[in-house]
Amino acid sequence: MTERKPPGVSFETWADRQIREAEERGEFADLPGAGKPLAGIDAPYTEQWWVERKMRDENLSYLPPSLALRKDAQDARERAAEARSEAEVRAILTQINARIDEAVRTPLEGPPHRLVPFDVESAVRQWRSARGRTP
Repeated sequence: MTERKPPGVSFETWADRQIREAEERGEFADLPGAGKPLAGIDAPYTEQWWVERKMRDENLSYLPPSLALRKDAQDARERAAEARSEAEVRAILTQINARIDEAVRTPLEGPPHRLVPFDVESAVRQWRSARGRTP
C-alpha cells in the first residue's frame, strides 16, 4: 500500500520516490505490454475512446434505431428474394412491414428512416418471375 505524502515534502519529490522504490522492488518488471508501443498512440483523441476500444475488442457495433431498421429492411428484401416459397416471402415482408408501420407511427431515435412498407404482392410477383413460375 502506498504511504501518505509526508508534510513538507514536495509532491513531485514524493511521487518520484514512490515510483523509484517500486521500480527497485521490481513491481513494474512483468507488466503486460512491457517493451511494446502503446496501442493507438498515434490515433486522434476522442472523448469516447474507451467506448470505441471496448466495442472493437468485443466485436460490438451500434446503429441508432432508425438506421438499424433501414438495415433490417434491406436484409429482409434480400432474404425475401432468396426465399424458398411464396409463403416465406410473405412472412418475411409482413414481419418487417409491421416494424416499419410502428416506426412511422412512433418515430425512432436517429436520422429519419424514410421507409415505406413493402408491397408484398408485388414482391411475390417478382419472386415468381425470377423463378419462372406462374400463379
